[in-house]
Amino acid sequence: MTWSTVHHRGEILRAVTRTADERRDGLLPMDVVGVHETFGDELALLAALQLRWHTRLSGHLERALLEDPADLEEEVVRAWGATAAELPGTRLVLDQYRAEPLDDAMAGAIARSVAKERILMAVMAGLAGTRTEETVAAGLALEERARADYRPPSARSPHRGAGLLSRIRAHGAA
Repeated sequence: MTWSTVHHRGEILRAVTRTADERRDGLLPMDVVGVHETFGDELALLAALQLRWHTRLSGHLERALLEDPADLEEEVVRAWGATAAELPGTRLVLDQYRAEPLDDAMAGAIARSVAKERILMAVMAGLAGTRTEETVAAGLALEERARADYRPPSARSPHRGAGLLSRIRAHGAA
């Protein structure tokens, strides 16, 4: 993949993420310009959104656990909530297709992804078991706690607010 292809793919994925956040209907925004040409089908787009979620969650987990917190489990729950607050539309899409996958291939991909996410959460909370099933179950318990604590942010306007460059320009003009 060339740099321009990677850059274009990232732009389309950002547009998809923005659209999912604006709509918050849980549906893959396949109507975003460039989606079909860039991702091809729903499974590829869902996988890209899942990777974006996982990457953001991993970043929150790393930051949360960086300073040797007293309660690892609570920090993992907070990290999940922070990620959901940043990517509310993406979370809704992932949940929708977890509940109602389009086909067996999507169901299998989602199941593997969910298990890996739960393992990550359990390991980061210090709850890894001796068997994979135990670790997944510990991660599920953390996810359930996070979901119970999570309060979705109110619907955003199409413009998320001033970006860094806009704020710098406004400050400079003042």
